[in-house]
Amino acid sequence: MEIVRPTQAPVAWARDLFTFGVTGTNGKTSTVHLLASVLEAAGHPALSVSTVGYALQGQPLSLPTSAQGFLDACARLHQMGGRHAVVECTSQSLAEGYARRWCFDMGVFTNLSADHLATHGSWEHYLASKAQLFTHLGPGRVAVLNAADPYGLMLDKVIPPDVERRLFCSPTRGPALRDADLAVATVAVSVEGTQVTLAPSTWADALGGALSVRMVGEVFAENALAAAAAGLAAGLPGEAIARGLAQCPPVAGRFEVLARQPTVVVDYAHEADALERTCNTARTLTHGQLWVVFGAGGDTSGDKRIPMGEAVGRSADVAIVTNDNPRTESPEHIADMLTAGLTTGGRARVERILDRGAAIERAVRSAQPDDIVLIAGKGHETGQIIGEEVVPFSDRERVLQLTGASSS
Repeated sequence: MEIVRPTQAPVAWARDLFTFGVTGTNGKTSTVHLLASVLEAAGHPALSVSTVGYALQGQPLSLPTSAQGFLDACARLHQMGGRHAVVECTSQSLAEGYARRWCFDMGVFTNLSADHLATHGSWEHYLASKAQLFTHLGPGRVAVLNAADPYGLMLDKVIPPDVERRLFCSPTRGPALRDADLAVATVAVSVEGTQVTLAPSTWADALGGALSVRMVGEVFAENALAAAAAGLAAGLPGEAIARGLAQCPPVAGRFEVLARQPTVVVDYAHEADALERTCNTARTLTHGQLWVVFGAGGDTSGDKRIPMGEAVGRSADVAIVTNDNPRTESPEHIADMLTAGLTTGGRARVERILDRGAAIERAVRSAQPDDIVLIAGKGHETGQIIGEEVVPFSDRERVLQLTGASSS
């Protein structure tokens, strides 16, 4: 298919908007919300579009997740005088032509690991779908890439030469494969948030040499760097960027601490790389035992299930295998694959409770005050797909019912 650059605005008023697109396997939603907070701190009303929905100046918009819903959200932004949108771009939407229908001014790449391969048919198609965001950027636009991810450097090779490159790097992903404009020196994580010391650079100086976010986990250092690099590349003041990152509230279902004694956390991690990082964070913060409740989606690629089990098995003291969204696949078969990975992981004591609500109750009721209970896989979701039916279910609401805590 011939690539037409730059993509034309679908409606005349859309030419007034500056749109950031964020893609990758993990960290898209958090990066979108961090960047929107940065824009707000810099005095620019912003629309955020992500897996958790639409928000305009931080306030949710009740609009459908559709092309028309997206257009209506952008129209509301324009009507109230806002000119900046931050949009999460999934691989499926990009494969269907998102970047050919909406003009993106900056592309941000978080990272890439195995996921959605059943949807795309091959790893190559998955990567090529992500690349659509960057290959359609117009001359003089900016691509913000992860210098610690080899797939970021593969994208660099296919992005048009007249697109500016800016790179960020966190050692939590791995060593820098190329010099980065913005890099992490150290990361400190507590149940209150994540603090980042920056490696010396011109951009680090602009940010005051350090960043802080309320989100809990080393992975959020990487997300904060991606948002900060995008903000600096867009010409925003460093002080406003640092302030916007620090004041951004945690995203629902992204290492969201819902209760204490025991500490109960809900997280959206649903593939091996994200699960390993999330479990490692919980392990670091645990003064007692780590309980992990997790499952895997049905009717999707089974290749990630054993690695998911291995990731949990290496960190958890107790792993409870349960249903995620089994769809039409046998829950027992999915659980068998996860259990095989857990056995290889070697550390965790394994239990199987396929009723997700009962599995969460078992962990929360059994954990001691110094333990951490991590409930992974569904995060902010409010439904569970069993067979052909979507059954109302929320990990967050189940935890709040059990603990008597209030949702912040």
